[in-house]
Amino acid sequence: MTKIRLTKEFSFEAAHLLEGYDGACREIHGHSYRLFVTVRGVPVCDGRNPKLGMVMDFGQLKRIVGEEVVQRLDHAFVMRRTPAGEAFAEALSTRFERIVCVDYQPTCENMLADFAARIAPRLPEGVELYALRLHETATSYAEWVAEDNN
Repeated sequence: MTKIRLTKEFSFEAAHLLEGYDGACREIHGHSYRLFVTVRGVPVCDGRNPKLGMVMDFGQLKRIVGEEVVQRLDHAFVMRRTPAGEAFAEALSTRFERIVCVDYQPTCENMLADFAARIAPRLPEGVELYALRLHETATSYAEWVAEDNN
C-alpha cells in the first residue's frame, strides 16, 4: 500500500510577548505566520467510499486546523501565563478581547509542540500528523516532525 503525504498551508496574524527574553523580541511584536501541516496515510481504496483515492479530504484538514489553531490565534496577542503575565492580560482585557495566555513561552518552537498536540488527536483513523512547519518571517521557521517526537 502506498503512503502519501498531504500538506496544506494556513496563515494567521498574531502578536506575542517573550517575557524575560534578552533580545529585541522581548518587546511586544507580531508576525504574519504561515503554518504548513503535513499528514500521512494510505489513500482510501474502497470503491463505495466517496473519499476513494484520498488520504483525507483537504476540507476536513482545513476545518481541524482552523478550529485548533487559526480561529484561536488569528489577530490575537499570545503571552505566557505567569503572575506578571496574568496581571498584564487582565489590564489589557479592559480594552482588547483576543488575549491568549499559554502555559509556555510563546516561541515558534513551543507553538509547534502545542499545535501538534491539538491537531493529531483530531485526525481521522489511519491518518497521522507527519510534520508541521511554522514561518515567523519569510526567512525564519521552525519544524516539528513526528518521527523526532515518538
